[in-house]
Amino acid sequence: MEQMLDISEIFHSIQGESSYAGWPCTFIRLAGCSHTCRYCDTLYAKTAERRMSIAETIDEARRHRPHLIEVTGGEPLEQPSVHHLLRALCDGGGTILLETGGFLSVRDVDPRVHKVIDLKPPSSGCAEENCMENVELALAAVTAERKRFEFKIVAADRRDYLWAQELLTRTRLAEACTVMMGPVWGVLQPSELAGWILRDRLHVRMQLQLHRHIWPARERGV
Repeated sequence: MEQMLDISEIFHSIQGESSYAGWPCTFIRLAGCSHTCRYCDTLYAKTAERRMSIAETIDEARRHRPHLIEVTGGEPLEQPSVHHLLRALCDGGGTILLETGGFLSVRDVDPRVHKVIDLKPPSSGCAEENCMENVELALAAVTAERKRFEFKIVAADRRDYLWAQELLTRTRLAEACTVMMGPVWGVLQPSELAGWILRDRLHVRMQLQLHRHIWPARERGV
């Protein structure tokens, strides 16, 4: 039987976050998420716009002739069929990204997929729900596999920053793979976060949500 997916939207845009920021990218946004982060900017993705087979989903995404495809959400790992989707996308070539909220383990994700994993700080209201197995998987991976892990922390205030600093010092995660840190849009000034990072010489890569700067008035399709 054909595997089915609940889809929020499929669109072509500029990658706004992660170490791939700035590159044209086709996004497959899966619907559904059982968590509620306080600063979530894709609440509309909790409900599906349509139901599609994996083949239909890939066909629509590939129409944009992308070199880069990202599967995101919602929380994409809540749909078991996502693993079949990711394998099929990898088989088709190109660079495949998975962006996950970090609540579920990426252990069963195809190793060819570049995984962008959130670490939720206290202001999110979900810090206790971080799946720390993902950190363990990244630290245990051999060097080549580590390159396919990166972590993202979005900070709203000084408390979030200090939480991240302690976590990174304790786990030494940033020595193993890329850790991105950015401010919550409209809440924390980028210059303030940059000042903290520079003062403490924190080994993270600062990011801004590039798509918000390009299309500040748009919420969907970016």
